[in-house]
Amino acid sequence: MPDKEEIISYFQELQDGICARLEAVDGQGRFREDRWQRPEGGGGRTRIIQGRHIAKGGVNFSAVHGPMPGRISRALGLAPGRFLATGVSIVLHPLNPMVPIIHMNVRYFEVQPAGKPETDNIWWFGGGIDLTPHYIDGADARFFHQELKKVCDAHHPDYYPRFKQWADDYFYLRHREETRGVGGIFFDRLGGEDGFSKEERFAFVREVGEAFAPLYAHLLEKHKDEPFGERELAWQNLRRGRYVEFNLVWDKGTRFGLDTDGRTESILMSLPPVANWEYDHRPEEGSPEARTLALLKKGIGWVSHKG
Repeated sequence: MPDKEEIISYFQELQDGICARLEAVDGQGRFREDRWQRPEGGGGRTRIIQGRHIAKGGVNFSAVHGPMPGRISRALGLAPGRFLATGVSIVLHPLNPMVPIIHMNVRYFEVQPAGKPETDNIWWFGGGIDLTPHYIDGADARFFHQELKKVCDAHHPDYYPRFKQWADDYFYLRHREETRGVGGIFFDRLGGEDGFSKEERFAFVREVGEAFAPLYAHLLEKHKDEPFGERELAWQNLRRGRYVEFNLVWDKGTRFGLDTDGRTESILMSLPPVANWEYDHRPEEGSPEARTLALLKKGIGWVSHKG
């Protein structure tokens, strides 16, 4: 059974591999690394890239531990104890508006209840990948979901429909009645329930993590040299504003990081370099921007979508 040290080591290796692949596909940018320590226990490696095609990207690794804050134990419905949270978190904001924003997170959480031996530890995995195009391309959405379905189907036939719906529900701006993008998969608290072993859950999470770099390399290579102008840049910045709204208002990961006194710069690395808000903006009917807005809905079957 994988222990916490093996899982931490894997996430560090995953960060290294993804950073190397992103530098190669960008062709110019190089990651800047900040190593940090959390006073209560643990730390991480924040890596930021600003390159030729990636306007701002972050690939973060962290492994933090210590006494679990009361507000976290209450939110999770757990008794007080010590916790470990480790994982890799990625957000990439492209330069070209025709390239989508992408996010991935894979993580592991373990709790040792107060007064209990380590053999009684509670553990689970979580994570997911989702895509946020500024302009929705049906072929891209199909490709993205088909590849994620392959990953899920290799581990359990219920994973893709269940985790796709979870992503639709999670990456949703309720105050806008819009999905953040075309979704993907999202999962949390995958433990030993339903007969799954820790090895099986970890194997699934590893495959999700390793799917990220090839998926994004394909989308970046496809769109990075497409022409764009001031209109597309203005729309990109409005959509980036929606991304900011989700991360600051609804995202549980942002709140968890802040509630555990995490490093603020690392937590907020997901925000774009520039974002705009325009009062009551309404794209003209029939425009590419209006077509994108019309597709920001839950429940679209992207695997077979013909749009």
